[in-house]
Amino acid sequence: MNSSKPRTNDKRLVAGLSGGFLLIFVILALFDLEQMTQWINTGFAWVIDVFGPMWQLWMLANLVIALLLGFTRYGDIRLGGHITPDAATFKWLAVIMCTLLAGGGVFWSAAEPMYHYLSTPPTFAEAEGVSKISAGLAQSFLHWGFMAWAALGTLSALIVVYAHYHKGLSMRPRVLLYPIFGEKIETHWIGTVADVVSIVAVAAGTIGPIGFLATQLGFSFEALLGWQNNYSLQLMILGGLVLIYTISASTGIDKGIQWLSSANVVLALVLIAMILLFGPGGFIVDSFMNGMGLYLKDFMPLALVRPEGDWMAWWTLFFWGWFIGYGPMMALFIARISRGRTLRELVVAVAIMAPLVTNFWFAVLGGAGIFYEETTAGVISAPLEAGGLPAALLGITQQLPFAEFMVPAFLVLTIVFVATTGDSMAYAIAMAISGDHTPRTRDRIFWALTMGLVAAVLLRMGEGGINALQSFIVITAAPVSLLLLPVLWTGPRIAHIMAYEQGIVPHKERHSDEEDTLDPVGRLKEEEEATK
Repeated sequence: MNSSKPRTNDKRLVAGLSGGFLLIFVILALFDLEQMTQWINTGFAWVIDVFGPMWQLWMLANLVIALLLGFTRYGDIRLGGHITPDAATFKWLAVIMCTLLAGGGVFWSAAEPMYHYLSTPPTFAEAEGVSKISAGLAQSFLHWGFMAWAALGTLSALIVVYAHYHKGLSMRPRVLLYPIFGEKIETHWIGTVADVVSIVAVAAGTIGPIGFLATQLGFSFEALLGWQNNYSLQLMILGGLVLIYTISASTGIDKGIQWLSSANVVLALVLIAMILLFGPGGFIVDSFMNGMGLYLKDFMPLALVRPEGDWMAWWTLFFWGWFIGYGPMMALFIARISRGRTLRELVVAVAIMAPLVTNFWFAVLGGAGIFYEETTAGVISAPLEAGGLPAALLGITQQLPFAEFMVPAFLVLTIVFVATTGDSMAYAIAMAISGDHTPRTRDRIFWALTMGLVAAVLLRMGEGGINALQSFIVITAAPVSLLLLPVLWTGPRIAHIMAYEQGIVPHKERHSDEEDTLDPVGRLKEEEEATK
């Protein structure tokens, strides 16, 4: 087993390149935001045109392969060996749920179903017998459903678990290439590139929601309390958020991150129950079932159809780029918290349970918004058109029963949701640089503060800075998708090797000479037996 740690120079190089790239982005934005935005838009269009079809195929194939492995004999594989899981099941599921859903779901869950309800997506535009309500929810379910979640921690997490826990490699994004390069990836320059692009992508994907939260709460405070939604107010909000998730990240997974995630899930369940009991519960349940039925019925067209125009680029492919960008770092984080679980448990939790819960969450908030819009035209759509994403959640919660309680409760929920993404990704970035299973506290704090600082600078430039970062997220996903592409075939190979080592399958299959690099001890034993 290779127990070597990353060399200090290598860690400094990864940290310097990652931080330097973010610094260059901020400097260019400060120097000439308009010019930089033009460059980013050009790059965005090129990436969507070149990588878009591959992303659609990869997202679908990744889900299918993960489900096949999870529900066959390979699902019995024990991740990290035969040990007891580190955390109770509820806490484990809570951390998984909060880490991604907070990365954008709290903003899009209220707004996206309404957008698609008001303007029917191309796939359903000419479909007969499909209501606007079902079409709006089904399209949202696609973007936050099975394929989106599977991309974040199924096949990729399996490879990280094997490389780190079974073979002793450092826990960095580069280990996703271990099945191809073997232990050489620890010191190969390609490994450095893999680490850097993964860190930059997830930092960009996390900074966006952090900045959006400041604008959303600023909008809410102005509407509710009359406070002017200026940079000073947004900076104060941002400072409070950064303080919360920095403290959480510094205390570690077993304390702050688990506690914050568990508390957030409990609060979310209470609010959902109140909406169902005292709000339009029947409408929400009916809409969820109809939307889910349409989503499942038209799953393949939704996954593979490529409508003409820009709609696909600014909706489906934008989200696919965002989730792919998160992929390597989420794989590290999920591998870190899933030791002792079976592969079947992982697939069920990440690729099935989490999407269903997320879709129901969208149906509760988005469905409530559609209900009130159907009841009184313009009550939700008008604020949405005037204020964009920040206005959607506030507009819906103001219509709910017990609004005087629901509005502040949802604002608190939103803060904690985003904090759970900030602390998890600060932890994951610190792991990616140090290669340690439990990175140093000061490294976690540094990256938590760095993401907050970049968000503060972009907020200073107004919506243009945050919007430029959102488009930049898709550009960073291009190199990350090349890193994730091989997991479609290396994931099943690793699953078979682990199943063989754990006695689940009776023999070791060989697919190519590359597999020799994965098991040099086994190769030597076979050579000795052949000599005898």
